[in-house]
Amino acid sequence: MDGREFVAERFEEHRARLKAVAYRMLGSPAEAEDAVQEAWLRLARSDAGEIDNLGGWLTTVVGRVCLDMLRSRRQRREEPLGEGLPDPVVSGVEGADPEARALIADAVGPALLVVLESLTPAERLAFVLHDMFGMTFDEVAPVIDRTPVAARQLASRARRRVRGTTGVPDPDPVAQRRVVDAFLAASRGGDFEALLSILDPDVVLRVDGGAGMPGGLQIVRGRSAVADRATAFRRRAGAVVSTPALVNGVAGLVNALDGEIVSIMSFTVVGGRIAEIEILSDRDRLAGLDLNGLQPPSGN
Repeated sequence: MDGREFVAERFEEHRARLKAVAYRMLGSPAEAEDAVQEAWLRLARSDAGEIDNLGGWLTTVVGRVCLDMLRSRRQRREEPLGEGLPDPVVSGVEGADPEARALIADAVGPALLVVLESLTPAERLAFVLHDMFGMTFDEVAPVIDRTPVAARQLASRARRRVRGTTGVPDPDPVAQRRVVDAFLAASRGGDFEALLSILDPDVVLRVDGGAGMPGGLQIVRGRSAVADRATAFRRRAGAVVSTPALVNGVAGLVNALDGEIVSIMSFTVVGGRIAEIEILSDRDRLAGLDLNGLQPPSGN
């Protein structure tokens, strides 16, 4: 084994963790892969023999690449970060593959990713590296070019914004699926009272239709308002084929019309009721997602 092969082998030992860090930062599996690939290119141009802690070095590089990507993303568009849903990790109900499981470990459900999107790039990185990956603030500080005290303050500020904004999903996937099936039946049947019984009083619905949606990300709050929204689309829902899926580890649906995927839904079920619903219906982004072979059939 030559030196380059040895370095490549050592890099692969860290790839899953690096991509998990990048996904929490960027909210996109594809962009996370780009960030990890950039880290590999920088490693290939470096003298790996002089790197004492390869894992720490790579995490620092990926963190800085993600910061640059987030800042560039903010500069490219007028709206602030957080005006859209992150790209989901979708798999069949039987479970995600090992790479997908690494991306969504530590209860990184859709609702938490939405909250992370609202943080500043530095807050997000400090929180992700310290609270989710256990790095010390002495280790986090050089990644974000701050002192350890400043890094601690950034993570603390992020933690306050995250705390209490997302519920912990019920752990039983079968129980989650029963609630989602009941929601689907009630919405298609126009059963308003049944919907009210399934939804948490403070349920939040987020719908991201992309650039073509007037006003951008739509947010609906409260049980009655979400039930109204669900029953309003019952006629169209009759023509839609819904395939059960796992979306970032929670119960979800891949919806198709005439064989074309039109939306992906995720449901955060807390205490037996739906607390959060995310719907991604941006056709351009849907077309770019890796659905791990999960393709709904055409027809009813």
